[in-house]
Amino acid sequence: MDALVEVLDLEPIEVNIFRGVSPQEDRQRIFGGQVAGQALVAAARTVAPDRRVHSLHAYFLRAGDPRVPVLYEVERLRDGGSFTTRRVAAIQHGKVIFNLSASFQVAEEGFDHAFAMPEVPPPDDLPTMRERLAMAGIEMAPWIDRPRPIDIRHVDWPEPGNERTAEPRQNVWLRADGRLPDDPLVHTIVLTYASDMTLLDTATLPHGGGWFDPTRFMASLDHAMWFHRSFRADDWLLYAQDSPNASGGRGLSRGLVFTREGTLVATVMQEGLVRTVR
Repeated sequence: MDALVEVLDLEPIEVNIFRGVSPQEDRQRIFGGQVAGQALVAAARTVAPDRRVHSLHAYFLRAGDPRVPVLYEVERLRDGGSFTTRRVAAIQHGKVIFNLSASFQVAEEGFDHAFAMPEVPPPDDLPTMRERLAMAGIEMAPWIDRPRPIDIRHVDWPEPGNERTAEPRQNVWLRADGRLPDDPLVHTIVLTYASDMTLLDTATLPHGGGWFDPTRFMASLDHAMWFHRSFRADDWLLYAQDSPNASGGRGLSRGLVFTREGTLVATVMQEGLVRTVR
């Protein structure tokens, strides 16, 4: 967890320009949640502290190279009485690999309603991914067995190697695997990082296969989040996911994020590339 917080803490280079690095891991491309989280950090560094992010919209344009730093250039689009808007371009090798727009708002009171959380087993009753794989008799690859900053517990477990089809819905508990600072921005950024995990998988559930299927290629295309209420990312959050549609080589997934007490705190939408390759 400390390593993740360090990765998300960008280095200021110049006014509106920041630099981020990737963790020392054997990856072919930068994890999408990392570049989204770092871009949000860059935007927030240019916004007054009394304004919190309420939405972000992003496009993944090119695969990120984990071997070199990423430069984040912030464009200050608007500073209004209630809202502040920023646009961030993430750049590597002279090209934009990721683009994010984020809106920040001062605290306001108004109408208040929300969907109820689905009834699911509590996270403490569910095994970890390592325990699930051990029970299934599956040898863990190094990229699965390494320490991870986000603890994920599947309610609806898509057992690796299981070719069955299922409804395009799943529930996942997640939390930061360690204590975070009290700064609300840190918790928002960590949830942004974690929100790219498991979501696109939901669009593949009706079509069989699994995580280890070598004929399947998936990549995030765009990502949007709306933050509704305060939360802590180091407390358990339920990520209730569904996929309304898959067509044209793309899958669309939605996620509702609830606190353990049942409060809806965020909504996520993502479309991703889902292809069968031979």
